[in-house]
Amino acid sequence: MRSENEDNIDHDTVISFGNEWNRFDQSRMTQSEIENGFNEYFDIFPWDLINSGSIGFDMGCGSGRWARFVSPKVGHLNCVEPSDAINIAERELYGFKNISFIRGSVTNNNLTNESQDFGYSIGVLHHIPNTRLAIKSCVKLLKSGSPFLLYIYYALDNRSIFFKITWRTSNLMRKVISKLPLFIRNIVTDIVAVTIYMPLSILSNILEKIGINTANIPLSYYKNRSFYTMRTDSRDRLGTPLEQRFTKDQIKEMMTESGLGEIVFSTHAPFWCAVGIKK
Repeated sequence: MRSENEDNIDHDTVISFGNEWNRFDQSRMTQSEIENGFNEYFDIFPWDLINSGSIGFDMGCGSGRWARFVSPKVGHLNCVEPSDAINIAERELYGFKNISFIRGSVTNNNLTNESQDFGYSIGVLHHIPNTRLAIKSCVKLLKSGSPFLLYIYYALDNRSIFFKITWRTSNLMRKVISKLPLFIRNIVTDIVAVTIYMPLSILSNILEKIGINTANIPLSYYKNRSFYTMRTDSRDRLGTPLEQRFTKDQIKEMMTESGLGEIVFSTHAPFWCAVGIKK
């Protein structure tokens, strides 16, 4: 039996995400909101490098919300997920004949090195003990010339000191909340969504309508998001046992070390989203 370290997973975090995706399977989100999220992440993806015969992977697919948009554009998509969320993805993507569902980790799955024409991992690898190794593991699966899209939490390196202080405070909250029993954890993160996420999103919405720039207001990103998304992300950000953050330079360095070139970063939130081509 492989150890947790060999699989490069944190057992408590895997359980936490299984619980999260069972509560928030994205079925209550509107199609337009999910599609807008997809476009935010994938607007830098080089679609011209893949075609209807391409085979690729979604590393850490969760409920499969991005797979439903990628699948129609490619030949086959391998959805890899270590938690119980793989069951949600299989249910939500029922009828997509070109998708395989693999319960596995970034280092322990059924995929062969240098077999994939593309890959992506959105909001996953910062929840893994060794993010650097995880990126390398993903890139090893790719053929030369294949694109890899990556989104991992940023270290607020492009934000003000106020943002950074706010994050440090929220990170202390996360360390406490993530240790609570799952039932209580879910209640607390819902309370945070109501008392913090919602008021700041409403304030940002009002200020934007009267012409005030809201970029420096924490959580202004949610001003046009549903309350369901706020609850989901509150649970994600504050209820997860393991979270790491990286600067733009650190992400570029890890991608380069993993064998990716032609690295491009998105210029808008969410940060940091980047794509590279395997050399």
